[in-house]
Amino acid sequence: MAFDVDVRRRMGDRQIEARFRAGPGLTALFGPSGAGKTSILAMVAGLLRPDAGRICVDGDLLFDGAVGIDLPPERRKLGYVFQDARLFPHRRVRANLLYGHRLVDSADRWMTLEDAIAFLGIGHLLDRWPRTLSGGEAQRVAIGRALLRGPRFLLMDEPLSSLDTARREEVMTVIERIRDELRLPILYVSHDRTEVDRLATTVIPLGSKP
Repeated sequence: MAFDVDVRRRMGDRQIEARFRAGPGLTALFGPSGAGKTSILAMVAGLLRPDAGRICVDGDLLFDGAVGIDLPPERRKLGYVFQDARLFPHRRVRANLLYGHRLVDSADRWMTLEDAIAFLGIGHLLDRWPRTLSGGEAQRVAIGRALLRGPRFLLMDEPLSSLDTARREEVMTVIERIRDELRLPILYVSHDRTEVDRLATTVIPLGSKP
């Protein structure tokens, strides 16, 4: 079982909650804006603490409110890809890629810089500054940085929403290869039905509750 999630958190006047179990592949949290998709992703990442519940990913218990387990983000062995690439503007592409790589113990690394460059087709971008990249190029670099952290699973928050049609196709193909070739469990946020239909192994529909 890749994802076993049962979480609840009150946020203002809304109750954010999700309860699902999903196997390997890409699990999509699907629903309209305001449904709590990104908040749930943040709970799985350890960036937002649930009021109650349990989170287990790929056999590892990350959070259990009943017994007081709450692993910090850096111990959850995850890679996070945001809607905007969030590359460091003062670092060239090579340094952005290596940033995550250097943060993890060598024993936890399963992809080299050379592997990531070849897998993503970004060798020609290594000396570029982030401000010179297209949206699709920036997202491929962001995905590479996440993979080079040696993650056991990926969290992806609307990674295609700011891209034009051509760039969306380019990045979607990369995501399919991560799902099918690298076989990393992916928890993926989207409000786009077409995107979810193409990428998702499992779809978790969400809506907000008063």
